Amino acid sequence: MKTIIIKNETDTEAFGIQLGKTLRKGQIVALIGDLGTGKTTLTKYIARGLGVRDVVTSPTFTLIQEYRSGRLPLYHFDVYRLDRAEDLYELGYEEYFFGEGVSVIEWADKVRELIPEEALTIYMEYGEQEGERVYQCTF
Repeated sequence: MKTIIIKNETDTEAFGIQLGKTLRKGQIVALIGDLGTGKTTLTKYIARGLGVRDVVTSPTFTLIQEYRSGRLPLYHFDVYRLDRAEDLYELGYEEYFFGEGVSVIEWADKVRELIPEEALTIYMEYGEQEGERVYQCTF
């Protein structure tokens, strides 16, 4: 496992854009972390790395947002409001996960049993470094 320290949005931007540039079709990024650890912000910058020109917002109430303006489609899931992993079946998640784009899933721990082993899982948590609040991303 690798851990990076993110001190601010500039760090999040750099990490997300670089990650987005490396992603290929069919890849899944599973984001796990408490409220406020930067999952949506990281997704916004992953989208930028994919070349998405749309404004990326949290799909908390719609559960999924599709962005098709980049080099690959981005399927942005927020499964926080799901009661059961099986609820993803109703969304046709397999078409997204195994389709032509990249899937980013916020709160992926809620649907862990549906996430393929080869997915890139990023654990985001609060930390402290030199007396300052930081975020740690472990993947």
